[in-house]
Amino acid sequence: MKVEKTPLEGLAVVTLDIYGDERGFFVERYNAGKFAQHGLPTNFVQDNHSRSSPGVLRGLHFQHTEPQGKLVGAVCGAIWDIAVDVRPNSPTLGQYFAIELSDMNGKLLWIPPGFAHGFCVLGDKVADVFYKTTALFNGPGESGVAWNDPDLAIDWPIKNATISSRDQNMGSFKEYIKNPPKW
Repeated sequence: MKVEKTPLEGLAVVTLDIYGDERGFFVERYNAGKFAQHGLPTNFVQDNHSRSSPGVLRGLHFQHTEPQGKLVGAVCGAIWDIAVDVRPNSPTLGQYFAIELSDMNGKLLWIPPGFAHGFCVLGDKVADVFYKTTALFNGPGESGVAWNDPDLAIDWPIKNATISSRDQNMGSFKEYIKNPPKW
């Protein structure tokens, strides 16, 4: 596997080795020893799997109480994955990183605590997203910012997305900056 740093401190792209032939492929999605060699976390406590239909957009979510790091990948279909730096004292506060994750490109995104996360489904088939987290889900400690906040200016590659009412009603990035949660 190969690990590449991104312009946002702590965020990394992991490219896995895919072994394929006429029968299909095999990929090792996680190996604690290899992750440790690359300085990535190895203590994951929860696995999550979500399925989204074509045109769905989810996010931008984060957990400020018991902050979660996430190792995100697509196991079916393709997504445009977004991580936004929401760490109050970060020099890259408000900046985002985007990457296509798919069942065929062998890429994962390591998102450390302090980032809001979201994604949209690319193409015309469902996307199954599988991600490991470094902390258990804590509903009262979860929050987010609006996926279409003009101050973030995220260039989402889909139009007329299907978005949950919760995500449609997330607060603005300016509101978040005025009163950030305790991390």
